[in-house]
Amino acid sequence: MIDVNELRKGVTFELDNQLFKVLDYHHNKPGRGSATIRIKARNLRTGATIEKTFGSGERVQDVRLDFHNVQFLYADGDLFYFMDMQTFEQPAIQRSVIGDPAIFLKEGVEVKLTLYENEPLDVELPMNVDLLVVKAENAVRGDTATGVTKKVVVETGAEVSTPNFVEEGDVIRVNTETGDYVTRVQE
Repeated sequence: MIDVNELRKGVTFELDNQLFKVLDYHHNKPGRGSATIRIKARNLRTGATIEKTFGSGERVQDVRLDFHNVQFLYADGDLFYFMDMQTFEQPAIQRSVIGDPAIFLKEGVEVKLTLYENEPLDVELPMNVDLLVVKAENAVRGDTATGVTKKVVVETGAEVSTPNFVEEGDVIRVNTETGDYVTRVQE
């Protein structure tokens, strides 16, 4: 058991036989009365997000998680196949477990897989990935008064807003948490 004051962003805990990962944490101490801890957490099995308020001194069940470095192999429908870098096992993980960042997975990318009692719960992608631009609109000449952007499609099928100078065939770095363009990569 851990005190709710120890909950921080990224901590995983068990509540009502469900596993949750803290997405946001706020500690509120009013002038009178006891402190409250308000969290926003994602259910690791269903993907649902909840907001919960705890009183100071409450406790939740902590969990022991295993972490493995795995390499993304390929996707087949809603199943994503990875290879464990140490045991060479190839676990298949549902798209719902990975969530929105799945659109930035490309062959060969190393990620951190979180397991609870051999059940895959979460996949942590690197902060940035380099992706090839496969489709880009032509920039409009003279449209440079402000920071104009355009949509491009990268090799994984994701759409990313980029500056006008990015062209088809360029490699760009994309932030996997926000989906934002970071920079153009020289190769």
